[in-house]
This record gives sequence, structure tokens and C-alpha cells, in this order.
Amino acid sequence: MKLARLALAAAAALTATAAYAATNWLTVVDTAGGGHAIGNPAAKTKLTEFVSYTCPHCAHFETEADAPLRLTMVMNGKGSVEVRNFVRDPVDLTAALLTNCGPASKFFLNHSTFLRKQAQWIGPMLAPSPSQKARWFTGPFAQRTRYIAQDFGFYPIMQSRGYTPQQIDACLADQALAKRLAASTDEAAEKLFVTGTPGFAIDGVVLAGTHSWDALRPQLEARLR
Repeated sequence: MKLARLALAAAAALTATAAYAATNWLTVVDTAGGGHAIGNPAAKTKLTEFVSYTCPHCAHFETEADAPLRLTMVMNGKGSVEVRNFVRDPVDLTAALLTNCGPASKFFLNHSTFLRKQAQWIGPMLAPSPSQKARWFTGPFAQRTRYIAQDFGFYPIMQSRGYTPQQIDACLADQALAKRLAASTDEAAEKLFVTGTPGFAIDGVVLAGTHSWDALRPQLEARLR
């Protein structure tokens, strides 16, 4: 009888493993909060990240946390991960227009590319010339974003992701998306009380004083046990 129970338990474990393997939790979906999510939508643990592309700590978090989150939450169906843009400045907005460019399925690789290459493109923001600052802040919207994209080398980054210059320009001119990103940022700040980036919420509750993978990891592990 004991052997029979062990056999049944083993079969159940194999069935569960097969179910996880057969489910593609990496499918990217748009969320009601204006972000993008991967993972099991029915899972009890839902992590939301609030990210800015000009935030050095966000870039550091991406390199530290992306793989562990996918392994411990997403791939096994135990949780979901949502990324929402928290726009801080015109350069951040321009990068966000590009990471959101095209179908939802492209978002996470666009997002990861901009954060992982941040050290390579952030230079002009640290010491901009007067002429650069002038053209980032004055003139028609699409002209400003194109200048920013040129000055920061965003065109080659997007072309490496398979976008044409025409597609890039179209996304840089998307004022409707820019307004949605601004509205989502305002909502995060005014209703959820997100005060900095990276910021995090678990199951809709913003985590006070949590702005790094070291601080976030034990809180996630406690919920995933």
C-alpha cells in the first residue's frame, strides 16, 4: 500500500511538472495598470515593478533580479511579474516610448536591453551641452524625442532589436502613448504612493523602503513558501 501511495505521488508530481512545462508563462500581456506582465495570472503572488530608464538603481536591479524572478516565480507558474514605467524626465520618457514600441511581445526584451545598456548611453545626460538641453526641452514633441534618441544613441539600440528608422520615428511621435505613460506615473505617485525607483508592490500593496533586489528578495520568498 505504501509503494502504491508513493507511485501515485510520483505520478502527480510528474503531471504537475508536465502541466508547468506545457504552459507558456512567458507570454506578455498588457495590464489594466498600463504595464506589461508575464507569469501565471491566477497565481497568488503578483509582483509589480515601477521602473525608470534613467535610474541607475533600476539598471542594477534588472541585472540582479531578472533571472531569479523568472526561475522562482514565472517559469514555475507560482507568480507573475508586471513592469510599469515611472517616467522621471524627457530622456526616460523617450526610452519608454521605444520600449513600448510595437506589440506587447517585444516589451520585455526592449526593456531589458535599455536597462542593461544604460551605462553605454546615459553619458549625455550627465554633462549635456547647452544646445542639447535646448533641443530636448523646446520645439514640437516629435522633434524633441527624435533629438533625444539621436543624442543618446537610441536608434542603433532599436535597430538591433529589428526596428526600422521609420518605425522608430513613429513611436517617438506617439503623443497618446506619452500621455498614458504620464497618467500611469501620476497614478502610481498619487494613489499608490510610489516615491522612487525602482519601486515595488506585492499583490497591489506598495513595499515601503524597498528599492533593491536585496530588500525585495526575502519579502518575495516569504510569500512563495
